[in-house]
Amino acid sequence: MAKKLVIVESPAKARTLKKFLGQGFEVAACGGHVRDLPPKSLGVKIDQDFSPSYKIIKGKEKIIKDLKKSAAKAEIIFLAPDPDREGEAIAWHLMTILDGDDKVKRIEFHEITKEAVTSAVKHPRKIDMARVNAQQARRILDRLVGYKLSPLLWKKVRKGLSAGRVQSVAVRLICEREEKIQAFKAEEYWDIIAKLSNEEKAEFTARLAAKGDEPLGVRPKEKGRAIGSEAEAKQILKELEGASFSISEIKKKEQQRHAPPPFITSTLQQEAARKLGFSAKKTMMLAQKLYEGVDLKGEGRVGLITYMRTDSVRIAHEAEDAVREHIAANFGKEYLPEIPQRYKKKKQAQDAHEAIRPTSVKRQPDSIKDSLKPDEFRLYDLIWKRFVACQMNSAVFDQTSIDINAGEYRFRATGSVLKFDGFIKVYLESEDDDEEKEMAGTLPLLKDNEVISLIELKPEQHFTQPPPRYNEASLVKELEKRGIGRPSTYAPIMSTIQDRGYVEKEGKALKPTEIGTTVNGLLVKHFPRIMDIKFTAHMEDDLDDIVAEKMEWVKALEEFYEPFAQNLAKAEVKMEKVKKEIKTNEVCPDCGKPLVIRQGRYGDFMACSGYPKCKFTKALPGEEPEAPADEVCDKCGSKMVLKHSRYGSFLACSAYPKCKNIKPILKRIGAQCPKCGGDLVERRTRRRRLFYGCINYPRCDYATWQRPGTEKPKKKDKQEDSDA
Repeated sequence: MAKKLVIVESPAKARTLKKFLGQGFEVAACGGHVRDLPPKSLGVKIDQDFSPSYKIIKGKEKIIKDLKKSAAKAEIIFLAPDPDREGEAIAWHLMTILDGDDKVKRIEFHEITKEAVTSAVKHPRKIDMARVNAQQARRILDRLVGYKLSPLLWKKVRKGLSAGRVQSVAVRLICEREEKIQAFKAEEYWDIIAKLSNEEKAEFTARLAAKGDEPLGVRPKEKGRAIGSEAEAKQILKELEGASFSISEIKKKEQQRHAPPPFITSTLQQEAARKLGFSAKKTMMLAQKLYEGVDLKGEGRVGLITYMRTDSVRIAHEAEDAVREHIAANFGKEYLPEIPQRYKKKKQAQDAHEAIRPTSVKRQPDSIKDSLKPDEFRLYDLIWKRFVACQMNSAVFDQTSIDINAGEYRFRATGSVLKFDGFIKVYLESEDDDEEKEMAGTLPLLKDNEVISLIELKPEQHFTQPPPRYNEASLVKELEKRGIGRPSTYAPIMSTIQDRGYVEKEGKALKPTEIGTTVNGLLVKHFPRIMDIKFTAHMEDDLDDIVAEKMEWVKALEEFYEPFAQNLAKAEVKMEKVKKEIKTNEVCPDCGKPLVIRQGRYGDFMACSGYPKCKFTKALPGEEPEAPADEVCDKCGSKMVLKHSRYGSFLACSAYPKCKNIKPILKRIGAQCPKCGGDLVERRTRRRRLFYGCINYPRCDYATWQRPGTEKPKKKDKQEDSDA
């Protein structure tokens, strides 16, 4: 009989712990939360200090029954859910359900290694009620907003809509960016590029920089005067005819680029999106597996990284010492700083956890590659390299700037030579990739007052670009910058705003849907406090203050709810009804009641006014015509008809359900396939991600994520990366 019971969240974590704890321990998994607010009622007694009414989550009854049996036999019970607020709340709920007494202890560890787990068992503690109360406050806040606002949206817009305290603010950011894009008006500007060579016939390029003391050739609204038209550019070319080019000034400056800090949750999600193309949800799912444990050849099951929900850049001294030894042994003393690199934490960061790092720097990615799935390896490789790089010396560049006189005009050439690679030997942040290529370019050896030869002088036309749409990486960065959300919430926010239909992906970009824009406009107008970005960030600070025992959780809820309830009462009366329900002269073929036109998540449709008793629907008149006579089903010969679904229009056999043949309607984009010359069309992956492929598929397999004809210039790519 096991003397000690350890309860964790997941079966995978349980398997890893069993290896470390051995005989005398039983390890069981609770499967995450076991109690929550009821799904079909508010579950919060507002007039009784927001007292929550928790219920056993449906489907968890057997797990709880088994846990109670094991707990009754155990001499001591160790509660070991994840080391964060959610994990603390799970431990508290388990203690309550198991009739907690002195034999129930809380343990936590930030990495699943034998040393960390055995140390945690030796040093148990009590449940941290400050963390539990912060989690309860967040859960109740979200329930109050969702449960009170959603019915209002059903009444004013349409059934099935929902609102969320933090998610709605994320949608607002996306909508506001879209407004800027739609209002943007492109401005034309020109550059003058000179292709030159020195006395040794070494070629290089320079860009027009100034006329006398007046800067030229820069983007509109930046410092200096842009060349605004082709006529102006041609006039400058005319004035430069016959001009001699000579070096006027050479400036050399040594520059350092410092290593980036180790990963926290938000930066891991951003880098995984940029470098690996992972969504925030996928990144966290893979990180969870690496944290909970993987079977390694020769080692058995072991956790590979520290806890992945953290906003701290702190590194344990033991890990610091180990990585410094690794750097000295594998790269040389010149790559090792005299003292360990210590990174400054952000204002709102909690320091309970470490940064995300490998549990052992000795487990180099290539040495365990065969034990990992491809995506697990790619993420581990990213984490390992970033951790090693963060403790290495800075990279050193020689930055050179050369001014060239040509009559009354001045051109400028810049270049950079890498003198010492430092941390770049291991890791380079993706947002710097293009910049690095540009900086690494070399210039020929040039001398002051040297006369140089002009090979070619050409104008280049440009247009200012609108701000880019957010992608998941740049939205996470913006939320973190504004203090909205915390490490455990970034990935759920990304998933929720898309699952609710308020935001959709166009390539990698996040674009508000029509319904998302409508709901956002109503909420901003009638609930300005909830939708206020600074107020939402303030609420996050309040939750942190609850953890730090600087604020009572009930007081935080009171401060939020009173103005919210007042806004809700006003909105019930004043919020305009945008719900579309237009009566028609048609009757329902199933029950005889009138048909109405309603607005759905994927557009307008006709439905029975007797809903929900009668659920008859059909496409709008004129949107389901029969296809041309020559468009027949290639399986049964019946006519094809045009139908509409949540994913767009398609052709279906009119003999349905006898024949279920369907055929996609491909939207041509006005570009030709570079492989076979066929038309390029819009297509979607199984996960509904948009891409562009040849209409002659499968005979031609050409495909691209980037819409042909919309490739962005190099500078724009840099701007997008920096925004991300």
